[in-house]
Amino acid sequence: MASEKVETVVAGNYVEMEREEGPEESCSIKTKLSNFLWHGGSVYDAWFSCSSNQVAQVLLTLPYSFSQLGMLSGILFQLFYGFMGSWTAYLISLLYVEYRTRKEREKVDFRNHVIQWFEVLDGLLGKHWRNIGLFFNCTFLLFGSVIQLIACARIWSFLGLIMTTYTAWYLTIASLLHGQVDGVKHSGPAKLVLYFTGATNILYTFGGHAVTVEIMHAMWKPQKFKLIYLLATLYVLTLTLPSASAVYWAFGDMLLDHSNAFSLLPRTGFRDTAIVLMLIHQFITFGFACTPLYFVWEKFLGVHETNSIMKRSLARLPVVIPIWFLAIVFPFFGPINSTVGSLLVSFTVYIIPAMAHMITFAPAAARENAVERPPSFLGGWAGMYSINIFVVVWVFVVGFGLGGWASMMNFIQQVNTFGLFAKCYQCPPHKPKL
Repeated sequence: MASEKVETVVAGNYVEMEREEGPEESCSIKTKLSNFLWHGGSVYDAWFSCSSNQVAQVLLTLPYSFSQLGMLSGILFQLFYGFMGSWTAYLISLLYVEYRTRKEREKVDFRNHVIQWFEVLDGLLGKHWRNIGLFFNCTFLLFGSVIQLIACARIWSFLGLIMTTYTAWYLTIASLLHGQVDGVKHSGPAKLVLYFTGATNILYTFGGHAVTVEIMHAMWKPQKFKLIYLLATLYVLTLTLPSASAVYWAFGDMLLDHSNAFSLLPRTGFRDTAIVLMLIHQFITFGFACTPLYFVWEKFLGVHETNSIMKRSLARLPVVIPIWFLAIVFPFFGPINSTVGSLLVSFTVYIIPAMAHMITFAPAAARENAVERPPSFLGGWAGMYSINIFVVVWVFVVGFGLGGWASMMNFIQQVNTFGLFAKCYQCPPHKPKL
């Protein structure tokens, strides 16, 4: 009888999710240093991972988006989609906690198994939702991995964040020191196609939580994830708003033909350092985005829970080789970011989590027995459902509908500037010497 009482309390307080620390753990300096650099289960690790993964090369295209949107709309869309992305990350965390708590009560052991988003959908809503989630998530991660070219270890996330921070402030300071170019114009927004293309690129920027569940599963106390993504977003905004605003202020409409902000700044040691750091960061983020794909493929082959590193390494080759090939063939940058954002991120990161949350807790019994209930300041379940409905309608109409139309039109207009196996992306044609 006593054990049943403890079990109920344990499930309700997530204790079954918490990392058990025994007295046998060493407190030596070597162990503490190792845990700081390589252990990936703390709140700080999750914050570093979210912040580092949320903005990478897209940092270089945000000034391009500002030239399409104009300064005011660019700032407002960053704030709007930043908080909307944090909201859906919050929903994903609630669904994960709900799913895992139910499974833990059924005595399911996850010690050698990494929970993924499609499994959460499967456990809460059934196989049809699982298949939808699997399709959109894997497709987005495939293209996301190509664009980026999971380390839960804090050292990699920490280094990645340092690199992004340096690049953002380099863009800001270098643009302000450079000053405005002669005859600078700030005509955006000029066309609806460009306006919604820029807005969709920002939608993509703050839709980097396709790996949220994997980050949560690596945490010792995943119930603490709820506000981590919001805090990560707030930090990222301190990087994206100043850098995009400063570059657009300095170069204006020139950015419409230069989707990479580096191309307009003069070559200096600081710029070369930023380029090298961003390239290194791309490899870190590439590994981050690929890891969920690895896990899906391992589960498909039945080697996910094996202890053989060799088997799992060999199993991952069919995933990484095609991604590298696609990255070499196609220049996934600028207009392609917006296309991926409108067609994939809209559903993967915004629409599916909001709809899944509403359907999961539609029955009165599910709301009554929910592990996490809506905070009172949101207006309870009615307030939460209202926000979810708004997210679904807005992203479907503006992100997927108008954004998809604008991104495809912009993509078609520029497709002849891409080229396959291009040595230089959207560079002016080489003029032969006379």
